[in-house]
Amino acid sequence: MTRIRLLAGGVAALVALAMAGAALSQSPPTRLRGSIAAIDGKTATIATREGTSVDVKLADNWAAVLVVPTALSEVKEGAFVGIASVKGPDGVLNALEVLVFPEAARGSNEGHYPWDLQPESMMTNATVATVAAAGDGQTLTLKYKDGSQDIRVKPGIPIVTFAPGDRADAKVGAKVFLGAAKGADGSLTAGRILVGKDGLTPPM
Repeated sequence: MTRIRLLAGGVAALVALAMAGAALSQSPPTRLRGSIAAIDGKTATIATREGTSVDVKLADNWAAVLVVPTALSEVKEGAFVGIASVKGPDGVLNALEVLVFPEAARGSNEGHYPWDLQPESMMTNATVATVAAAGDGQTLTLKYKDGSQDIRVKPGIPIVTFAPGDRADAKVGAKVFLGAAKGADGSLTAGRILVGKDGLTPPM
């Protein structure tokens, strides 16, 4: 029980940190995907998937959050999830990944909006209303504050969740995803780094 309380408390703190960072930013975050090329506790250099090298200042209270695999059974009615998707030729949204939020993070960035995982991709952060079997996986109906979306989840799609991490997890070579706030001088600052556990590439 103590471990559960610590996990919930740790995730809640990380959610509060992320929300504070968003409040300080006057523009959408700059999302970076790649690996850590260098880090000294104050600055992280990210080797991005686009082949560039980007320096990111780390907030004094920055934290590392682990991205870990979870089971398909966790994608169930009532769960709060974040699903990146892209529309198929048949007009149906197909999941690119599924993030099952810990309960302490329920409601984070709720809604349906453009995403940049792939061209024309979308992100839906919402509650799973129904789960229906489909010929090639499952179809989820997601409901959020001002709408709903049906998203098809095919076999093999990455399914992950968050777990508390340690700054030591954000080491050279670690695969990461982060949203950084851009300052007036063009510099980037981040309050947290999402780190794939054991070499996992954060799929979001």
